Parts: sequence; structure tokens; C-alpha cells
Amino acid sequence: MATYAEFIQQQEEQDGVRFSFNAWPSSRLEATRLVVPVGCLYTPLKERPDLPPIQYDPVLCTRSTCRAILNPFCQIDYKSKIWVCNFCFNRNPFPPQYAAISEQHQPAEIIPNFTTIEYTIMRAQTLPPIFLVVLDMCMDKSDLQALKESLQMSLSLLPPNALIGLITYGKMVQVHELGCEGISKSYVFRGSKDLTAKQIQDMLGIGKAVPQQQQQQPRGGAQQPQQPQHVAYNKFLQPVHKCDEALTDLLGELQEDPWPVQQGKRPLRSTGVALSIAVGLLECTYPNTGARVMLFTGGPCTQGPGMVVDDELKHPIRSHHDIDKDNVPFMKKAVKHYELLGQRASQNGHIIDLYSCALDQTGLHEMKFCPNFTGGHMVMGDSFDSTLFKQTFQRVFAKDTKGEFQMAFNAVLEVKCSREMKISGTIGSCVSMNVKNPSVSDTELGIAGTCQWKFCGINPHTTTAIFFEVVHQHSAPIPQGGRGYVQFITQYQHSSGQKRVRVTTIARNWVDATTGIQHIASSFDQETAAVLMARLGAFRSESDEGPDVLRWLDRMLIRLCQKFGEYNKDDSNSFRLSEMFSLYPQFMFHLRRSQFLQVFNNSPDETSYYRHLLNREDLTQSLIMIQPVLYAYSFSGPPEPVLLDSSSIMPDRILLMDSFFHLVIFRGETIAQWYKASYHNQPEYENFRQLLQAPVDDAQEILQHRFPMPRYVETEHMGSQARFLLSKVNPSQTHNTMYTYNQVGADLSTEAGAPVFTDDVSLQVFMDHLKKLAVSSTA
Repeated sequence: MATYAEFIQQQEEQDGVRFSFNAWPSSRLEATRLVVPVGCLYTPLKERPDLPPIQYDPVLCTRSTCRAILNPFCQIDYKSKIWVCNFCFNRNPFPPQYAAISEQHQPAEIIPNFTTIEYTIMRAQTLPPIFLVVLDMCMDKSDLQALKESLQMSLSLLPPNALIGLITYGKMVQVHELGCEGISKSYVFRGSKDLTAKQIQDMLGIGKAVPQQQQQQPRGGAQQPQQPQHVAYNKFLQPVHKCDEALTDLLGELQEDPWPVQQGKRPLRSTGVALSIAVGLLECTYPNTGARVMLFTGGPCTQGPGMVVDDELKHPIRSHHDIDKDNVPFMKKAVKHYELLGQRASQNGHIIDLYSCALDQTGLHEMKFCPNFTGGHMVMGDSFDSTLFKQTFQRVFAKDTKGEFQMAFNAVLEVKCSREMKISGTIGSCVSMNVKNPSVSDTELGIAGTCQWKFCGINPHTTTAIFFEVVHQHSAPIPQGGRGYVQFITQYQHSSGQKRVRVTTIARNWVDATTGIQHIASSFDQETAAVLMARLGAFRSESDEGPDVLRWLDRMLIRLCQKFGEYNKDDSNSFRLSEMFSLYPQFMFHLRRSQFLQVFNNSPDETSYYRHLLNREDLTQSLIMIQPVLYAYSFSGPPEPVLLDSSSIMPDRILLMDSFFHLVIFRGETIAQWYKASYHNQPEYENFRQLLQAPVDDAQEILQHRFPMPRYVETEHMGSQARFLLSKVNPSQTHNTMYTYNQVGADLSTEAGAPVFTDDVSLQVFMDHLKKLAVSSTA
């Protein structure tokens, strides 16, 4: 490859992997001095239409402590039909079916282009996906009607063999039977009492659940029909093709919760018990099988286990301020309840999705463990009747080019690495499987102490951050040209029901940092490093105080600038950063101001929602969240990207800002006046109409593909919603600095951009302080 930038791009396209450093320091001591940890962002199911369909089992290393999979980096002895494992150097014989291999006739898994390869395990049983809908009945008529229509629409998107079930709840919880003809029948549970899986099993009369693999062993294994044996299973979870019409009718007949709600009270809502029954039902009937619990809630849980606020409207739901002051009577118990449900669901490979639409908080802060542990979706909106929710929900069932769902179930990610390094942990929507081996590090970052993690729900965009520790000692140098290897093995249930194994093996060169620090510096990937640090910062924010996390982030940035900057001691004007590092301080500046670390003006629910998405999206989307993208539209030329800076706000410009969560179209002062005068409706101003339309078309393009759908805002100079833009731009000009640079009497509105009313420091001031601290001999 010509440059590291091209190499990084090619690695991302081919393997879905991006490392913070693409040449690794050869000793533990040098690795700690790099400040940013050696880590990567990995997208296990990155779409690769060019992968060959391999329908046989992978070949494993025979050493019981290794079990790495044959890959293009292994040495092959074609004469004696032996391959040498590149992780433990064990010599392994090829299985008999590989007898015909030669240098001209190679299996796909050792061809250099296929460092990522996917195996389909044909002997494994194929299972249909399961969807269990848990529906809140305590909401407005219009919201409930819109939600029922969305659910009826979703039935047509499901594969006919998928199993579906329905639980509704208000003050009581109802589990609906879908197997009975001509009559709707349901089992009613009290919403204030929690039940164990055993109690639910007995009350619903499901009978003893036996894992399906065991049920189908007796006679000829694969020849057995693939329907569950118990009729009792089918009372609550039916194949879509059997109960499609009955369920459509049942959804149409559902009414709001009948319990009266007194003046000044909230409706009694038993979300905690409803979710517990859903988890228990799937636990009894389909353990270790891909299933989705889809919870739709229109308000907070107000009774029973998992309640987050009482039913008195005069008691507002907790805020960040209340959490800081420990004025949260329900929070700790609720968190414990939902955390336990998340753990139970993840152990059985079941996903929990949360769809929350309300104008106030609904308790996502307490419930966040359910989607965070199980890889479920978290969607937050104002109303189930909004386009934002309807479009987002439709995209849950999106299909790829082959017409298959872009969702996979019950995945296990295992990481193997060379003996010179160890695995510190991962940050993503997963749980630890507590599998320890010699490659697991004692230094913990994120979900640690294991080399295997479970992702119950995973899709082609799900990206996890994996951190490594170099453990090789400085005293024993690695020979010149040595390489370190990492292998990612993802076993998962495809949406078609097949079991598949995706294997990615990557190699990077070891470099002696004492002599080759420039080589390591030029291999730095500042975008990946920024996202890894953002995930680490958000992870630390869950347990540490906000100011402590910011101080830690600042310390790391100063140390990085001291390590890789070029400067003379105590002379800040001499400070220079190479182009490989030049954007990194800017990313950190925007990260410090972002909603991931700053909770001011956000509710605990919003903070949980933002952090949830940061921890699962890929690199490009995560960077947009950290530092939004700004485009300018004007008569002077085609649309162009401009600096995320208040100086970009001009009267004769339209700006389009994409912050992932919001899409904002901002019309400058002059443009807004012309718009109000309706010039765009007059034929002689066709070019103005086209200028107004251009950012709208571009925004629509983004809206069509993003999940979850962002909030779309059109605003103008001095408009009330201009705050969405003004809170994100770098305040290079504020109400304090407007008149300082001899601009009195100058036309402020034309050249200098619009001032932002804030006490935040600008990027320029931030950089000046950073340079001073980096070059200081006392820092």
C-alpha cells in the first residue's frame, strides 16, 4: 500500500477493522507511553457481498488451549499436508477432505484476499426468529391507534415461519393466546407482583421446557419435523402464517387500559412485571434461541417491581440533579430489577428492544441495561404517531440485497491474539461470557476478564471497541519483521435460521519504539482513537463524576501532545502536531462539549439514549455524533463542507448540520427574509427556490437510510430552534469577544459570522491552553 491512510481504508472495507495504531510497539513499557491504548473498532457482520459461500466447518488448531481457525497467515506445508498455527506455532495435519490441496489448488480460507471469511454450518438446526410484542395500553387514543397500525404493518414484513406473541399491560398484565379460533382469550397477571420463570411456566400451563436440540435427537435427528413438540408452546407463540389474521383483528380490537385515572395522578403502569413475564415466557419455551422482546411504552412504570416514579403527578420523575443529590427513592431498586432481566435474557440469547415515545421521561435510564446487555434497539421519540417512530420501526425489519433481514441473533464473539499481547476488554452492547484463558489481561478496560462476549442482537452496523495490552518485555526484543496477529471469531444465528461463523484474522508489524517512534506515529488513526476515547469516556461517566472524566480526558490529551508534538520547552509558539494527529485535539474539544459527557440540559433518559447509540454505531456515525458535519449552500458555488464554527453562519447562506440525532437546516438572516417575502414562489426567482430545495433534498437522502431516524428541524436566524446549531458550533465569536478585534463600526453580520451567547471557551482558546501545558517543563 502507498500510504497508511489507504491501508486503513482498505482494512475497513475488507475486514471491518480499524486500529488506533497500525504498527504496534514491541514492549509493554513503550505501549503505555503511547497514551492512547492499542485498540480497535470491529464490525463483525460488516456487509461483504463478495464473500464466497462456504458450506463446511472451519479447520481448528488441534492444541486445546488455542483452537484458532486456519487463516491466510498460517504457514502451509503442501507436501506433508500440514499447517502451522500463527498463534501457538503448533503443527496441525489437514483433515482428509483437504487431501487434494496444492499451491495451485487452495481452499478459500488460505487465499490472501480472504482475511475475512464466513462459514455456514449445515448440520446445525435451522430455527425461525421469534418476536414477542409487549404493548403499553396506558396511552392516548391517537398514539395507541398509530402504534396498532405500525404493528399490523410489521406483520406483513415478517417471514411466514417467524413465531409471534403478544403481551399487553396497564394496571394488569395480559398474555394473549393466539391459538384459539373465534374467541380472544388471555391470561391476566397482577401488575404489582413479580413472578419467577417457574411460576410463569406453571400459571401459563406451558409444561417442562426442553431445549429443542434434545427434543429432536431420538429418531434420526435432522429428519424430524422442526415444529416444537408441545402444543402448549403454540398457545402464546404462533407462526405468523397461522395467526396473521387473528392477530391483526386482536390488535384492532385492543382498547386503552380501562382502569380509571384520577385527577392529578399518573396511570398505573406495570412495565417491570410485563417485561419480567415476557423474559420468563421465552426462558421457559425457547432457551438459547434467537428471539426479540419488543417493548412499546408511552410513560414511566408506576407500580410493582421496576417502578421509577409513583402515580402522583406532583412528584416529577428524577433528574440528573436528583441523582447527584441521591434524592431517588425508586431508582436503585428499579435498576437492579431491569439489570437482572437484562442478564437473564442475555443468558438465553434473547434481545430486548425498547421503543419509548412520550413527552416526559419514561424510565429509559433504569431500563437501559435491557438493550445494553442484549444488543437490542433503544428508540426515543415524542409520539408513536410521529413519522420519526413509524419510519424507524419500519427500518427494524430492513432487508439486504438478497432479501434477508439485516438482523442476526445469539452471537458469540471470541478474540484470539498473539502471545505478545493480551485482551483488556470491550465496550459495546454485549455481556461477558466469563471465559478466561492466558490471553486475558489483568488490566481491565470496559467489559473485561474474558475472551468471549455474547451479542444477543447484532446487525451489519453493530460495532464493538476492543482494547489490547502489549505484555512483551522490553528486555527480550522481537526479531525484525515480526508480526502480531488477532483473530475475531463470531458465531451467530442468521435471520434465515442458519448457524454461521464469521472469521476475521488481521496482522500488524511490531516496531521497536525506541528507534521507530516515527513509524508508530505515522500509523496512528486519529479518527479511531477519538471514537475509542469517546467510548472509554462514556463508560467511565457511568460510575465516575462528570468533572473527573473531563480531567482524565484532558490529561490524556496533554500527554499525547507531549509525546508526539514537536516543540521547544516552554515555547508554546513552537508547538507543532503532524497531520496524523492534527484533528485529534479538535475531536477531543467537541467530545468534552458533547451530550455524552455533559449532562447539563439533558434528562437521564436522554443521556442513556445517546450513550447507548455511541456504544454500538460504526466509526463514521460515531464521529458525526462527536463532531457534527456542517454543509453550506449559497449562490456563490456548489454545496461545500464548512468548519463547525460560528464564523460559518452567514446571512446569505443556508446551513445543513448533521449531528446524527438531529438534522438541522438553518437559513441565514438575508435568506430568511427572502423566504418570508415568498420570493421562492415567484417564477423569476427560480434559482432561489432551487437553493432552498437543495439542503432539503440532501437531508431527505440522510433521513432515508439512518437508523434510528434523526429529528428533522428547519429553522432560521434568531429562530427558537436555532439552538440546535448554536450549541454545537465552536463559539469562535461570542457576546464577550464581538467588539474586541477593532470591529467597532465594522459590519459584523457579513464577515465575522454570528456571535454565540455562551461562556464556553472556543477551540482557539482551548488549543492555546493545550499548547502551553504540552510544552511546559513542569506539566
